[in-house]
Amino acid sequence: MGKDDEGRIGVVGALVRGAFLVNAVYAESAREYGLTSQQGQLLCVLMRRPLGMGELGAMLGLAKSSLTGLVDRTERNGLVRREADPTDQRAVRVALTERGSGLVEEFYAETCRRVDRLPEGLSEAERDTLADLLGRVVLENDVPVVFAEPDEGAARRH
Repeated sequence: MGKDDEGRIGVVGALVRGAFLVNAVYAESAREYGLTSQQGQLLCVLMRRPLGMGELGAMLGLAKSSLTGLVDRTERNGLVRREADPTDQRAVRVALTERGSGLVEEFYAETCRRVDRLPEGLSEAERDTLADLLGRVVLENDVPVVFAEPDEGAARRH
């Protein structure tokens, strides 16, 4: 089921199953680092810079109460901290702690290695085509940057 007579999968099946595959790899990597998938996502989003709760909620697609619980749990684990927003004293930002920064660097690098292995059966040209096509889908749908490109290492440091 889900394949045509030539063994190909349609675009809907391929996108949904591809997302499932990446999520499974991400979840396995997170577990090995003692994180939930959502904590891993939170840490990866914060690699670039501290963010306000509103920005985090929009990026992660979480309601305020769910985000508050996620930040609370991650803060109790010593991976993030709340800090005053320098531009709005009523607002709070969430930032990585030193421990969180070290953990997310390792988690991020390992997760990148694992995801990069998924299409290893493709030629370099096919990988480029896959990246171009998926990149267009992501950009056309305004998906937030919740996982930076592996070569943006210098831009992620704060």
